[in-house]
Amino acid sequence: MSRADRPPSRRAFLDATGATVAAGLLAGCSGDSDRPGQPGQSGQPGQAGQSGQPGQSASAGAATPAPVAVSGRHQAGVTLPGVAQPHLLALVADLGAAVAPGPLLAELGEAVRTLTAGSDPRLLGLPPGDVTVTVGVGPRLVRTAGAALPGADDLPRFSRERIASRARGGDLLIQICASDALLVPVVAAALLDRAGGRVRERWRQFGRRGTEVPVAEGRTAPRNLLGFIDGIVGPHTAAEQKRDLWLAGPSEVAGGTLAVLRRMEFDLTRFAALSVAEQEAVFGRRRASGVPLSGGDVASAPALGAKTPAGRYLVPVDAHVRRANPTVVGVGHMLRRSYSIDDPAPGLLFISFQNDLRTFTATLTRMDASDALLPFTTTTASASFLILPGHGPRRPLGSTLFD
Repeated sequence: MSRADRPPSRRAFLDATGATVAAGLLAGCSGDSDRPGQPGQSGQPGQAGQSGQPGQSASAGAATPAPVAVSGRHQAGVTLPGVAQPHLLALVADLGAAVAPGPLLAELGEAVRTLTAGSDPRLLGLPPGDVTVTVGVGPRLVRTAGAALPGADDLPRFSRERIASRARGGDLLIQICASDALLVPVVAAALLDRAGGRVRERWRQFGRRGTEVPVAEGRTAPRNLLGFIDGIVGPHTAAEQKRDLWLAGPSEVAGGTLAVLRRMEFDLTRFAALSVAEQEAVFGRRRASGVPLSGGDVASAPALGAKTPAGRYLVPVDAHVRRANPTVVGVGHMLRRSYSIDDPAPGLLFISFQNDLRTFTATLTRMDASDALLPFTTTTASASFLILPGHGPRRPLGSTLFD
């Protein structure tokens, strides 16, 4: 078995987590909806900065952040909470061949409720704060419930991939987000304990969110390792989320969404060797402010037809914002959640949520043809999941899909 195919040891993961905590870098899970007690479940945009400064950890002496509601039409961790949590762990696993997904998911949902309520002894006395757990199922499991259901299709392969077999696909996604970095591995261990021997871990990735930058009233976006603001464009209003984010049907999946995960390594040395102007031409935005090269403010849509008096496009033809523009591609908006990583290499854990897998696949296909950003990236893990509808005491996790 190669090193790339070998599952990470628990000690290696804890060591990596500790190093990240010591670095004091930011991470996050969501930043475009409201805290509990606000109209977040209806998809209204949230207000930033309501529970202390981003990146503060409860274990570092900050006030314990407010809990995030578990029950509802949607799972937490997609648009809730409104203020981005500093730390994320994405854990991808497979189910044993004889494991029935329905009972396992119901047990995991119950464990999520006890963990987020602080009543689970496996928290080891840590206050749960704003921890969220988001669970998704992969295409193989979706197909057992219905071959025509959203989420039943596997992701195609794209260029610039170097993906080990165990880092492609998977049956189960457990996404854990928290302001307290200590909670992330503790909650993961508790959920794996509840699953017992019924799941086999494929890979896990810890991420941290870069410095939050205001991009609109009540809304922020983080910087990535390349120094640019990431995640400016997306379905932020209730109407946009209804159109592009949440699944309206069939009834088995209503209230869920589709997630795509792509772990990418960055060639930081080669990108840093570019001048600032060359870096900005790659993205199509100003590095410092995030403003499109065509002008306006950070929230302005790039004017893709704008030219200089000499007839040169202000936003280059291969700029990332042009190649990935949803209007040009002819798809909806993705709700993107990108997290900086430094293990196994510096890069990005890209996570997008959308109600049509084509939103992602058509966008990346167009980027593959000519996007100035992609030559600086190599994808080393890839998977897609149906994020299950919300759950509660009377509606076990996964019960709408698996009897």
